[in-house]
Order: sequence, then structure tokens, then C-alpha cells
Amino acid sequence: QVQPVESGGGLVQAGDSLRLSCAASGRTFSRYGMGWFRQAPGKEREFVAAISSSGGSTYYADSVKGRFTISRDNAKNTVYLQMHSLNPEDTAVYYCAARRLGDYATIAPAYDYWGQGTQVTVSS
Repeated sequence: QVQPVESGGGLVQAGDSLRLSCAASGRTFSRYGMGWFRQAPGKEREFVAAISSSGGSTYYADSVKGRFTISRDNAKNTVYLQMHSLNPEDTAVYYCAARRLGDYATIAPAYDYWGQGTQVTVSS
């Protein structure tokens, strides 16, 4: 079992960059597929990016492809989401999720453990 805890959110201006971190407790972190999702006010939670347990495979939503990069450091039990060229449409609460299966997944029900989320606000 892992417990993700997100950090790094904040208020930035359009065009800025931000890096989110997700620290996960548990000795078996390296076996888990990890993902980032986000939820804007009044909208459903949506997939952002995912990474396999080894870090060898990644997948992105079309809306962030080329701007966001997901990575992980299994020695530190941490997953990162590097975000560039942020725009107001990226404003949301960002959630980190862990999946017992080591591959990545793009739908929320495929994930077993969720963090509490970190707010990202992009002003125009």
C-alpha cells in the first residue's frame, strides 16, 4: 500500500512553469504505476499524465502533450509533473494516484490510492 502526498502547487502567471511532486509512502512504490489527474471547478476529474512503474513508459493527455512531463525517482519514492507554458485552462486541483499494477492507465477507476490534491492557479 502507498499513500500519495502532493506538493508544489501555487499561483502562477500564464506562460510560467511549475513542478509538482508526489511523495508516496510504502516500500513497494517502485512496483506501482503512477498518474496525475486534475479537476477544475464544475468539471469532472480528467487524466493528465501517467508513468509505468519503471518509468520506461509515459502517456499524456492531448491537452498537455508537449508542455508537461511526468517522471519518477523510485529511490526517492517520488513522482514529478513538470509543467511549462501554463495557461488559465490548466487551473485545477491536481491529484496524484497510484496503481497496484505496474503499467500506466488513463482512467481514474484504474487507480487504487489517491492523494488529497494540490491547487494550481494560472492567472492571465
